[in-house]
Amino acid sequence: MALYILYESASGYSLFLAHGLDEIGQNTEAVRGSVADLNRFGKVVKLAAFSPFESALDALNQCNAVSEGQMTDELRNFLELTLPKIKEGKKPKFSLGLAEPKLGSHICEVTKIPCQSNEFVLELLRGVRLHFDRFIENLKPGDLEKAQLGLGHSYSRAKVKFNVNRVDNMVIQAIFLLDTLDKDINSFSMRVREWYSWHFPELVKIVNDNYLYAKVAKYVEDKSQLSEDHLPGLTDIAGDEDKAKEIIEAAKASMGQDLSPIDLINVKQFAERVMDLAEYRKKLYDYLVAKMNDIAPNLAALIGEVVGARLISHAGSLTNLAKCPSSTLQILGAEKALFRALKTRGNTPKYGLIFHSSFIGRASTRNKGRMARYLANKCSIASRIDCFLEKNTTAFGEKLREQVEERLDFYDKGVAPRKNLDVMKSAIETVETKDTEMDVDEPAAELSAKKSKKKKYKAGAKDDIEPMAQDKQAVVTNGDAPEEPKSEKKKKKKEKRKLAQEENNELSENINGANGFNADDGTAKKKKKKKSRDENTEDISAASEGKKKKKKSRSEDSD
Repeated sequence: MALYILYESASGYSLFLAHGLDEIGQNTEAVRGSVADLNRFGKVVKLAAFSPFESALDALNQCNAVSEGQMTDELRNFLELTLPKIKEGKKPKFSLGLAEPKLGSHICEVTKIPCQSNEFVLELLRGVRLHFDRFIENLKPGDLEKAQLGLGHSYSRAKVKFNVNRVDNMVIQAIFLLDTLDKDINSFSMRVREWYSWHFPELVKIVNDNYLYAKVAKYVEDKSQLSEDHLPGLTDIAGDEDKAKEIIEAAKASMGQDLSPIDLINVKQFAERVMDLAEYRKKLYDYLVAKMNDIAPNLAALIGEVVGARLISHAGSLTNLAKCPSSTLQILGAEKALFRALKTRGNTPKYGLIFHSSFIGRASTRNKGRMARYLANKCSIASRIDCFLEKNTTAFGEKLREQVEERLDFYDKGVAPRKNLDVMKSAIETVETKDTEMDVDEPAAELSAKKSKKKKYKAGAKDDIEPMAQDKQAVVTNGDAPEEPKSEKKKKKKEKRKLAQEENNELSENINGANGFNADDGTAKKKKKKKSRDENTEDISAASEGKKKKKKSRSEDSD
């Protein structure tokens, strides 16, 4: 059986014929050793056909199709023209070797050409790639490298530009930054506490919050200068007057050492940086919430924005998360514990990142595993809805959250939850009702806007007409009388036309009367004509009957 090899280069499609190969003696090691030698390899593999690409854009389209495992029309025409034709009802006496198994399966489905992709074919393709410039005669040195470089740049640029998951990158970067900011703010605030405690150690026990501690440290600076005048400012910062008084009393009897002005300036600047980081963290959290509501609203409504963003970032994208089964999503983030349990034959973990959800914490100890499994199931449904639904709605996420709440009640109190089918039907109905309301509201708003525009236009027209009419009345023609408005002129013209029509009708009636013709007379004359016609027909019929009688009498007399 002959073996043809398809090689997709940056300059075009090429088809090679590998002859002189015994199927029994196909050894990859022998081929691997003979690939480097062109003389030996050239005797086995020869160029059968070559089809260059028309342009760089055509090369990019062909490369995209090959990477996706699709056969283009150009590749199909090239294969059908160069390969031997397959007779109906007979097995083909050749096979096609390719590097991409997906492309081979698609070619086999469409054209019925048998394809194969194995180590032997890959080794032959490696030799073709190594000596490709020797097989093409008119190929100049350096042209192939330029074509490969240009195609590589355009392919990578197109992949980055048309990345389906590029919107998820914002969420992934935001959640990574949020986690690093939490660690950094925590460590920096501990450093502020430790640094300022040398000067005012009693403040640590009074103010527990890191952000408030940095604010108070920046406001107080030198404890020896703290007095009752600073009470309103401390009350605004701490939010409690008793706590502000406690700070002032503690500053008076503090055991801390004095710091130089330069040290206090450094502490103050560092406290400002920590405060700025904390404020930026709040803004970043708001940004993450807004992004999650745009990208995965149902997942955010079900499990929360932060946990949903962590799931997306750990999976790599929303599409990858939607592809994950619920069992994988359940232990997502606990891979080390899973493989350790498999290695030591211990108990596998029950939950990963979804442990941070409030539902797992609210469940009892014996129901945490079941709750994690149920929540992972609902999270996989929500992620698939967000990934493949075109509309941006939170109806499904809210209904799934209600289901999880009902499941918690079922585990605790034994209350039977609703069926999943009924819940999904109600969610679809809510989405449809919202769509219909939106469709009804839009034309109503458009009509109201049009009506308001018309009213404004009419009001403006009236305002314009009134001064125009006044101006026209004020104008005097020939110094005698003012001109009449156009509307009155039109009315007078219509009245004149009516009068003229009535006069014409009266004249026509008078003329008809003078001629002795009337409408009633005309009808009477018509009736008289009909009567006379009827009488004539009766006379004719009577005369014909008389003639018949005379003939009969004559015939009787003759007899």
